[in-house]
Amino acid sequence: MKPAYWDRAKRSLSRSDPVMGAIIRRYPRMHLVPRGNAFQTLARAIVGQQISVKAAQSVWERFAAAAVAVTPQAVCALDASVLRGCGLSARKVEYIGDLAAHFASGRLVPERWQSMDDEAVIAELVDVRGIGRWTAEMFLIFSLLRPDVLPVDDLGLQKAIRASYRGGRRITATGIRRVARAWQPWRSVATWYLWRSLDPVPVEY
Repeated sequence: MKPAYWDRAKRSLSRSDPVMGAIIRRYPRMHLVPRGNAFQTLARAIVGQQISVKAAQSVWERFAAAAVAVTPQAVCALDASVLRGCGLSARKVEYIGDLAAHFASGRLVPERWQSMDDEAVIAELVDVRGIGRWTAEMFLIFSLLRPDVLPVDDLGLQKAIRASYRGGRRITATGIRRVARAWQPWRSVATWYLWRSLDPVPVEY
């Protein structure tokens, strides 16, 4: 399902930034596809850290089979040795357990996030071991569908801005924010199209 703001954002970005407009026109029938369950999305992000997409999928499938239902309560009930047997490192077992505990205890309540601003949600998420700002920003974009997130530390965004706006030259975080001023309040949408300019096939975060 297309985010409700998507077409409006495309029109606004195309008017305010000719470079972005040209990128958008290359992908006329594509749009961000929202992710589902919050706990599963965050757990999957942890599983996939620092391993290939193929390896992450294999580990996730074993993890999901072991948990039967990938819920905070089910994961909390699993022994660490079972999680290790799925291919998770000791560190990721710790991270997944901490995430499940945050949900099960009510420290993370997805229903509450709709009334919170982006930085407040990020602050809650990075309190979980294994979730840094980048993962939290991806969650805001893909799960909460927040329209104006600018993940300045994302390597793909950096590479795309260098290619499309800087002739391949390096750019600092300050420079990225300067380029992105023209995209407000649709920086998530602009970022998504810049990712497409590098790889037309959307990545599962």
